[in-house]
Amino acid sequence: MKKGNPKALLPIGVFLVLYLGLGILFEYVMKISMGFYSIPIVVIFLIALLVACMQNRELKFEDKLTIMSRGVGDKNIITMILIFMMAGIFVGVVGRSSANSVAYFLLSVIPPRFAVAVLFVVSCFVSCAMGTSVGTITLIAPIGAAVSAASGFSLPLCIGAVMGGAMFGDNLSFISDTTIAACNGQGCAMKDKFRENFWIALPAALVTLIITLVLSINTYSGAFEPQEYELIQIIPYVLVLIGGIIGINVFVVLLIGILSGSIIVLATGAVQATDLLANMGSGVAGMYETTMVAVLVAAICALIREYGGFDALLAWIKSVFKGKKGGQLGMGLLVGAMDIATANNTVAIVIANPIAKEMAVDYDVTPRKAASILDTFSCIFQGIIPYGAQMLVAVSAVTEMGFDISAFQIIPNLFYPFMLLISSLVFIFLIPERKK
Repeated sequence: MKKGNPKALLPIGVFLVLYLGLGILFEYVMKISMGFYSIPIVVIFLIALLVACMQNRELKFEDKLTIMSRGVGDKNIITMILIFMMAGIFVGVVGRSSANSVAYFLLSVIPPRFAVAVLFVVSCFVSCAMGTSVGTITLIAPIGAAVSAASGFSLPLCIGAVMGGAMFGDNLSFISDTTIAACNGQGCAMKDKFRENFWIALPAALVTLIITLVLSINTYSGAFEPQEYELIQIIPYVLVLIGGIIGINVFVVLLIGILSGSIIVLATGAVQATDLLANMGSGVAGMYETTMVAVLVAAICALIREYGGFDALLAWIKSVFKGKKGGQLGMGLLVGAMDIATANNTVAIVIANPIAKEMAVDYDVTPRKAASILDTFSCIFQGIIPYGAQMLVAVSAVTEMGFDISAFQIIPNLFYPFMLLISSLVFIFLIPERKK
């Protein structure tokens, strides 16, 4: 491990101070409507990157560019960017009318007062099968927005339910990047980590479902009026949902949605071929901010890692937490701090894995428990940070449909990540770890 350098963490502090500080100033001091939404997050990250580049003057700028390019070229970053682009094309092809048709169909077959709970449950199943929260949010967030518009439920409540369900699968799925990274890093079988993790996640999911049902029933105004919808417009979403539930690769699922949606809109004459291409381009353009955030965060993290910032943070956490229970909490906060810094839960786990493995030995924590803690806490933090890929994709997907919403409106409705945190703390401090 390199010698730690706490000063290398300065870019993260600059970003958080500017982003949260300006958001609070705009929203609560200047009383600007949607104040947080008006903050140019790409510009704030560029400022943070500039600060990172100005540090460590012993390193030539050309060498810093090389370090940043390696960070941006990471497999996880490239995969994420490609998902963003294909998701944008899918949204551009199917458009708002398809999501509305799905929502109207859904509300015609279930009591509308239960619609938000259904969004949460469906998101749980799809994310477990697909292994990607970003892909799940891309597919279901537009439906959540349409359900909100049709039924009168709060838009942040609907999107919060979708995001919560998406993080459930991100945490538990056997094909999730976070599960694979945590199990490989700690040297445990996926089935063992799943068994350890399931009993933490299940109570959180059940409590979230109860909260969602109570809020839905108490706040439903009966405003829903049945609307006409085209069954044929539902087909692209039905295909991608089925593909997600049976566990088809997310790229294949999105490609199926794009192809089926294109055939349907062209066959029905809803869109001309030239307009379809333009819509695809507009959909990709709508993911610009999300994509740029992924690129800039990867570049910043590469420099911080090179400067020794992460090593300093890891060493501090290891020195502060004592005892077995404290060691487990330290692991959770370790990967949480990495997630706040990187805005990517898989990358956070990869960075935290080596020191967490040492801590597991020092504190007599089983590999399956360590893997479970890393995966769970990374999903907790990733599920609520306002600049994470999941939040940015959700906001982008909803705004593409013409709705206004900000991350800070959604955060209070993210019941699942908060319940998962409470459940994790209960299992760390109150329930003894099983040795067999």
